Amino acid sequence: MKATLRSSICGLGVGAALALVGTGAFAQSRDTISMVGSSTVYPFATVVAERFGKANNGATPKVESTGTGGGMKLFCGGVGTGHPDIANASRQIKKAEFDACQANGVKDIIEIQIGFDGIVLAKSIKGAPLQLTTKDIYLALAKGIPAKYGPKLVPNPNKTWKDVNPSLPDTKIEVLGPPPTSGTRDAFVELAMESGCNSFEWIKDLKKVNEVEYANICHTLREDGAFVEAGENDNLIVQKLAANPNALGVFGFSYLEQNSDKVQGAAINGVAPTFDNIANKSYPVSRPLFIYVKKAHIGVVPGIEGYLAEFTSEKAWGEDGYLAEKGLIPMPAPLRATMAAKAANKVTMGGSAGLK
Repeated sequence: MKATLRSSICGLGVGAALALVGTGAFAQSRDTISMVGSSTVYPFATVVAERFGKANNGATPKVESTGTGGGMKLFCGGVGTGHPDIANASRQIKKAEFDACQANGVKDIIEIQIGFDGIVLAKSIKGAPLQLTTKDIYLALAKGIPAKYGPKLVPNPNKTWKDVNPSLPDTKIEVLGPPPTSGTRDAFVELAMESGCNSFEWIKDLKKVNEVEYANICHTLREDGAFVEAGENDNLIVQKLAANPNALGVFGFSYLEQNSDKVQGAAINGVAPTFDNIANKSYPVSRPLFIYVKKAHIGVVPGIEGYLAEFTSEKAWGEDGYLAEKGLIPMPAPLRATMAAKAANKVTMGGSAGLK
């Protein structure tokens, strides 16, 4: 009897087999796709979900904005209908997250880059436009900054933007941004803070000999009120900026574009955060966006293949697609073709090599 049951299980698909042996992973049926993750990817994933649901007269996929880190934790929790099918991410999956997935049975993961996004420092349109450098950003927001004399750190003494740079306004430094679980936060410290940090040669040289210390110096944000963690709701940050003309906010380009009647983006290193500047990579604070899919859930939870086909279609993510209208920066055509093929052929990640 046991041998018969074992041979029967071997001939079944993953979902059916798990249900048969009573693990409960797929015992509870679910006819709606479940997605979690990045607040930046959220509006793109949502509009694709709405289009997909309407076109197929079926259940519209459920999309939750949990932040990239929070979404990955849920996604990597295990296989089965009690866990999400797709994770949206505003950065690539981390090695530690990939390893957690593997340890919890999430073995086969499909990684699909969906486009590019810029991270903006925005303020109310009521004030004058702001011109910043990545060095300005680092000196305004780092917990410790280089002393004026000698290669050592001191607690950040800068209270106003004018303290940072005499050409900037004499207004209090107050920046509203995402929490540590956010992929936007990760990308912001790596692209903006680290770039500004590297303007000091002795810190840049430190990376070669002590990466941990280097990261502490370049990535650690102030905790004295100059940087305010405002949660994963980027729309709430926009509302707060409209109410406080002196504050700045950190969020994805799509939210700037959707709220251009309320906020404006600061130019960074002389380049404005525009669709074209992000697309041609001249804007210095831009990053790729991703979705991650559990292969084991395809064919078990209905609609995943169709949803991926919709997301990777030219009418969605193409240069003239409806996602570009929402602020997603399209990838070059060859890269779109490569990613669409990965989705269609269910090509999984080979491992954690190359991940940070």
